[in-house]
Amino acid sequence: MSQSAEKINLLGLSKSKMEAFFESIGEKKFRATQVIKWIHQGGVGSFDEMTNVSKALRTKLDAVAEIRAPEVVYHDYSKDGTRKWVLRLDGGSSVETVLIPEGDRATLCVSSQVGCSLDCSFCSTGKQGFNRNLTAAEIIGQLRVAILSFGPVVLKSDQRRVTNVVLMGMGEPLMNFEPVVDAMSLMMEDNAYGLSKRRVTLSTAGLVPGIDRLGEVTDVSLALSLHAPNDELRNELVPLNRRYPIQEVLASTKRYLSHCADKRVITIEYTMIDGVNDQPEHARELVRLLRDFPCKLNLIPFNPFPNSGYRRSRPAAVERFKEITTKGRIITTVRSTRGDDIDAACGQLVGQVDDRTRRSEKYIPVVQEVSAQGS
Repeated sequence: MSQSAEKINLLGLSKSKMEAFFESIGEKKFRATQVIKWIHQGGVGSFDEMTNVSKALRTKLDAVAEIRAPEVVYHDYSKDGTRKWVLRLDGGSSVETVLIPEGDRATLCVSSQVGCSLDCSFCSTGKQGFNRNLTAAEIIGQLRVAILSFGPVVLKSDQRRVTNVVLMGMGEPLMNFEPVVDAMSLMMEDNAYGLSKRRVTLSTAGLVPGIDRLGEVTDVSLALSLHAPNDELRNELVPLNRRYPIQEVLASTKRYLSHCADKRVITIEYTMIDGVNDQPEHARELVRLLRDFPCKLNLIPFNPFPNSGYRRSRPAAVERFKEITTKGRIITTVRSTRGDDIDAACGQLVGQVDDRTRRSEKYIPVVQEVSAQGS
C-alpha cells in the first residue's frame, strides 16, 4: 500500500507527538494515551477496534490518520530459532529485521536506514549502498511485526515475546536521529512496549556529534562498533574513523555515560577477521586502549558474504584473543553466530536497496562475476 498524502501514520508518533496531534485536531491530550495503548499494546490496525473511543472520534481519526506498519514480503526461520523478516517500504526498497531467541531472552535487531550511508569494509549491508532514512513508523513497525508474529499481543513482563531491542541492523542509527529517538521512546513508553532503558541498545560506528546529541535526550544503552585497536587499521575497516578517530569517539562515549543516572558501561563490538585484527598484538593493544575505559567487550566472529575478501577468525584465535583481554581485566564475551543459514547473522543483512550512492554499481557486478565463475 502506498503512503497516503492526506493521512498521518500514528504508528510512529511518540507520546508527546501524539498529544500534539490530538490537540491539532481539537481533541484532548489524554486521547494520546488511549490510542497508544490500542496501537502498541492492543496491536489493532484500525480505529474501529478501539472500543473505548467514541464513534465520532473514530470516524474523525479514520478521515485524517492511519495505522500502518511496513509490509512483510518474506520471512524465514533458522534451525537455531532465529527469525528474519524482509519488509517492503514506501518507494519499493526493503529492509530486514531479525529476532534472536536465547534462553529467556529474545533480542530484536532493528534497521534504521535503507542500506547504510557508511561503507565499513566487512559489512555486506554497506555494499548495498544507501537510499534513505526510515521513518519512526517504519522503525517501530519492525517491533510490531515481530511481536504480532506470535499471535495475540502479550506484554506482561514474564511473557514478553521480545525482551530486548538493538538498533544494530541496516544503517547507522545516529544518521537518522529524530525518527530513531521517537521509535526508542515508544519502545520504552509504559503505555506502549515498556522496555527498560537497559534493554534498548543503540549501536553506532562512532558518529561523535550524534553521540553527544543523544546524551541530551535519552540514556538508552550504547554500543560502539570499534573493530580495531588503532586508527590506522580502523581507517581501513570503518572509514568514518578518518573523520572521528578512536580517542575522539571514546571521549564522546564517556560524555554520554556522564548523562546516565545509573552506573553504566559501553559495549565494545569487535568483529574478528582472520589475519586482519585478531592477532595477539591486536588484543594487547586493545587492552592498553580500553584499560581505564568503562566497557565490556563483545567479540563477533566475522560472517562471510560474497567477495568480501575476508575470512572468519579461527576459533583458536578468538579464544586466544579473549584470554588476553580477560587477563587485561576487560570483561569479554564471544557472540555466538546465529541465523547464518538464513543470512540473518551480524553484518549479513542486505534487504533491497535502490542505491542513491552508486556504491553498489562497483560491488554487485563483481559479486555476480565471481558467482558465475563458480557455477
